[in-house]
Amino acid sequence: MPRSIQYSEKYTDEIYEYRHVILPHDFARMTPKGRLLTEQEWRQIGVQQSRGWEHYAIHKPEPHILLFRRPIGTDPQTGKVPEAFNSKTSGVNNGATGIPAH
Repeated sequence: MPRSIQYSEKYTDEIYEYRHVILPHDFARMTPKGRLLTEQEWRQIGVQQSRGWEHYAIHKPEPHILLFRRPIGTDPQTGKVPEAFNSKTSGVNNGATGIPAH
């Protein structure tokens, strides 16, 4: 069983880039259950990523796997979303479904 946080490669669809983060089970026990984590919360448990990532879904069978996304073109230094992002996502359901949108 890994004792460190593992990070996936990034993968994309037309709107977002995604990655998943696998927490060691002992880390996962310290996280709030049944809700998405704020950036402050996931950083406090040791997840390290550039800015702009959002914990967007819970994979209920494996709650120690955190699913993240951010709009393609987000500035990794500032987390600023591209201006064109809102027009791309109008009418798209951006809710946390537990299923990556790819």
